[in-house]
Amino acid sequence: MRRVLRGIGFLIALLLIAVGALYVGTMGEYPVPATVSDDAALPRIEVGGVALHAESFGDPENPAIVVLHGGPGADYRSLLPLQALSDSYHVTFYDQRGAGLSERVPAEDLTFETHITELEGVLDLVSPDAPVILIGHSWGAMLASAFLSAQPDRVASAVLIEPGFLSAAEADAWGARSQEIIQQPLMLWRGLRTGFESAHVDGPDAAAAQDYLIGRMMGFFASDPLTGYACAGESYDSPSWRAGGIAGQAVQTQASDANFDALGGNARRFPGRVLLIAGACSTWIGEDHQRGHLPLYADARLVVIPDAGHDSVDDAPEAVITEIRNFVNAAP
Repeated sequence: MRRVLRGIGFLIALLLIAVGALYVGTMGEYPVPATVSDDAALPRIEVGGVALHAESFGDPENPAIVVLHGGPGADYRSLLPLQALSDSYHVTFYDQRGAGLSERVPAEDLTFETHITELEGVLDLVSPDAPVILIGHSWGAMLASAFLSAQPDRVASAVLIEPGFLSAAEADAWGARSQEIIQQPLMLWRGLRTGFESAHVDGPDAAAAQDYLIGRMMGFFASDPLTGYACAGESYDSPSWRAGGIAGQAVQTQASDANFDALGGNARRFPGRVLLIAGACSTWIGEDHQRGHLPLYADARLVVIPDAGHDSVDDAPEAVITEIRNFVNAAP
């Protein structure tokens, strides 16, 4: 018994040494930018009592485009090349509630329904009297798709850049593959180390440490070769400001199968045109996956962007903008 106890004590001592070494070894500066709650210089709008980091470009008298970023919990920084469309359109970007540089909100306020309501509120501000063009990337494309069935009269046309999943069945498949990626030994090690790094994050607010952790893990996940998000030999390096840690988890964990099925199942209620965009290098949710989404819409077509991965706006902005211009300028 004494030997067993000594053995247990030795293992505990080793564990404590390892923990201490990791804590000391990860000491350093891990800056996290402030949100609109603490940085008065950030451009913003208020929707539903929540302050959102947002910017608009172009003449407000022109037709409106509203851009929806991915995640949930990411931000619109990598989509800013779409600002080029402001020569003919009034283009609005915003970080969704709890994400990017927008105000942080409780988990119960981060659902599919609150995001739909928030998008409706953004449209009330930027184009109250005319339908808008929606451009969504990844999760933002999923949100845009759901909005087409929820508020079809408020949308003129939609551009959906690689929506991840649009049904409960696809969500289950997505979750299973995601777990395979996350549970790899290297990913688990990165998660452990990043957890210790986040312990050294010093503000600027109470959510900063968790946001740092989730943001870093989102980056590791997107760069893993198994996600197929980037072209061969490259990493997924689209720029971002700050992740929303709670938002990155709460939306999907609180969703029902009905919520997932509503992403695409009722999209035929929207009679307008839909453009699906895929990156030629994107192997998981790229061309083949998006071809399976075409039948969900009354009038949809797909274009594939050469030399681009999942974030084709960042990888090949000129090609994407050309395709969007051709689409929105085409006769109905």
